[in-house]
Amino acid sequence: MSGELETLSTEELRERAFKLARRRLDLGFFWDVIEHLPHSFNAETDGSPGSVGSIIDNIVESWQEFHGHGNYGEEEPLVRAAFIDYIEKHEKDPKPM
Repeated sequence: MSGELETLSTEELRERAFKLARRRLDLGFFWDVIEHLPHSFNAETDGSPGSVGSIIDNIVESWQEFHGHGNYGEEEPLVRAAFIDYIEKHEKDPKPM
């Protein structure tokens, strides 16, 4: 199946993997994807109230990318591989975890 998946666009892979993860109620998958997005909110903060604003900005940017409204930048090959791996592992058994 990997050959078939490799021909799909990143957006098509994202849609397919997200649909599967929603059916499986797999929050861990979504969290893993968010952590690997280029604008991940794992940014360094100094704990000051001003740093919270930058975290919120990063969450919004991640949310937009999560919904296909951005690009994955240098992380695209890794994100594509994660989508393909997830689909291959779970598409035959899309039951909730």
